[in-house]
Amino acid sequence: MAYRTQQIKPLINPWVGLGAAALVAALILGTLSVVASYAPEAGQLGASDWAAIRFTVSQALLSAALSVLFAIPVAKALSRRQFLGRSLLITLLGAPFLLPVIVAVMGLLAVFGRSGWVSQLLEVFGLPAIPIYGFHGVVIAHVFFNLPLATRIVLQGWSSIPGERFRLAAQLGFSAREIARYLEYPMLKRTVPGAFAIVFAICLSSFAVSLTLGGGPRATTVELAIYQAFRFDFDLGKAAMLASVQLIMAGSAALFALWASQGQAGFGKGLDRVVLRWDGKTRIAQLGDFIAILCAALFLLVPMGAVGIRGITALPDLPLSVWSSSWLSLKIAFTSATLAFVLSISIALAAVRFAWVESVGLLAIAASPLVIGTGLFIMIFPIASPQDWGTVVTACVNAVMALPFALRVLIPAVQDVFESYGKLSQSLGLSQSSMLRLIVLPRIRAPLGFAIGLAAALSMGDLGVIALFASTEDATLPLQIFRLMGAYRMDDAAGAALLLALLSFALFWVCDIWGRKNA
Repeated sequence: MAYRTQQIKPLINPWVGLGAAALVAALILGTLSVVASYAPEAGQLGASDWAAIRFTVSQALLSAALSVLFAIPVAKALSRRQFLGRSLLITLLGAPFLLPVIVAVMGLLAVFGRSGWVSQLLEVFGLPAIPIYGFHGVVIAHVFFNLPLATRIVLQGWSSIPGERFRLAAQLGFSAREIARYLEYPMLKRTVPGAFAIVFAICLSSFAVSLTLGGGPRATTVELAIYQAFRFDFDLGKAAMLASVQLIMAGSAALFALWASQGQAGFGKGLDRVVLRWDGKTRIAQLGDFIAILCAALFLLVPMGAVGIRGITALPDLPLSVWSSSWLSLKIAFTSATLAFVLSISIALAAVRFAWVESVGLLAIAASPLVIGTGLFIMIFPIASPQDWGTVVTACVNAVMALPFALRVLIPAVQDVFESYGKLSQSLGLSQSSMLRLIVLPRIRAPLGFAIGLAAALSMGDLGVIALFASTEDATLPLQIFRLMGAYRMDDAAGAALLLALLSFALFWVCDIWGRKNA
C-alpha cells in the first residue's frame, strides 16, 4: 500500500473518481433521506403492512434455505466429477443472473403453471397441480435465480480445499464419512452462512418476481406494497414509510451478508494439484451425483428452453408496441452502460489510492432500486411530471445498481496494472492521459467489457423503477411483457420474452467480445 501511495501518486488524479463516488453517494443517501423525512407523515404501520413484512421475510428465509440446501449436493457433485460439458454447465449456471426476471417467469409458467408441462404430468397421475402464484411461485422463482449463485459460492468453497488435504486423507485411509467430517463440514460451516445471507438479502429486494407471481393480501412483499401505494392509492407518505422499512430490512441483510461472508480461517494454500477424488467411486455416490447434476440442469435449463419453444412461433407476428418498447429498452440500456462505464472507471482509479471508495458499492447493494425510485419520485413530483423523467431516472438507477458488480471486477485489475507498470510509467514520465490510454485501458479491457456488458444486460431486463415512472403510452420491453401477460396475450408475451432474452444476451456478448478482443 505504501508503494502505491508514494509511487503512483503523480500518475493519477483521484479527484475525478472521488467526485464520481460523491455523486453516487449523494444520489443514494439523498433519496434515502427524502424517503426518511417523508415517512412520518404516513403514521403507523397497518395490519396489511405487517402482513407484507412477514411475507417478505418468510419467503426470503425459505428461498435462501432451499437455494443453499439444493446447492450443496450439486456443488459437491461438480467438485468431484469430470465429464464432457462440465465447464459449459458451470458457465450456464451464470445464465439466470443475466436472464431478465420477466423472461424467467414466462419460462416457469410454461413449466409449472396450471397448463404447464409439470402440471400436465401430475394430472396424468391424478395429482394436483403446483400453485405457481402466491407464496409457492415466489419461492420457486427465487430458487431458480439463486440456486446457481449459491452453487457457485459453495463450489468455490470446495475448490478452496487444497488437493494435498485429500492426498493426506487418502494416506490416512479416511472413509467418505470421515472426509465429510474433517474436510467438507468445516468448509461448509465457513461458506454456507455467507451464501445464505447473500441470497436472503437478494430475495428481500426482488420486486419483479413478487409483481408477476405475487399479489393479493397474502402474497404481497414490502416492495410490491410500495408499488401499490404509488400506482393505485398515490399515497406518497405510505410509500415513503414502506420504503424506510425496506431500507432497514435490506440494509440489515446486506450488513449481515458482509459479516457472514468474512468466514473463519481457511485451509491454507496448496500447490494447485489436481487430485482425483476416490470418495465418490461407489455406485450410490455416482448415482447421487448424477441425479443432483441432472435435476439442477433440468430445473435451470428447461424453463429457458420453454420460452424459446413457445416464443419462436410468435416472434414474427409481434405487435408494433413491442418493437417500440424494445427500442426504448435499448436506449436505456445503452445510456445505463455508458454511465456505468464512466463511474466504474473513475471510482476504480481512485480506489488505487483510497481503498474505502469501493464502499460506495455497498450503498447500492443495501438500497433497493424501488426505494431510490421512491425518493426520486417524491423529489421530482412537486416541480415536474415524473413520467417525463422516467427514461433518465431508470438509466441512472440501473447504472448505480450495476456499479457494485463492475467495481468488484475492475478494482483488482486496475490495482494489478499500477503495481506492475506504475514505476516504469513514472520513470518514462508518462502523463495521466498517456498512462490511461497506453497502459491502463488496454490491460483492463477484458474485465471492463464484462462489467459493461453486465450493466447493459441488467438494465435491459430491469422491471423496477420504470414501473413507478412509466406512462400508459411508453413502456420498456419488460414492462410491455408484463402488460401483455395482464391482458392474457400469452403468445405475444412469450414472443416478446424471447426477444428480450436475445437482446439481453446479445448486449452482454457484444460487450464481452469487445473486451476480450486484442486485450
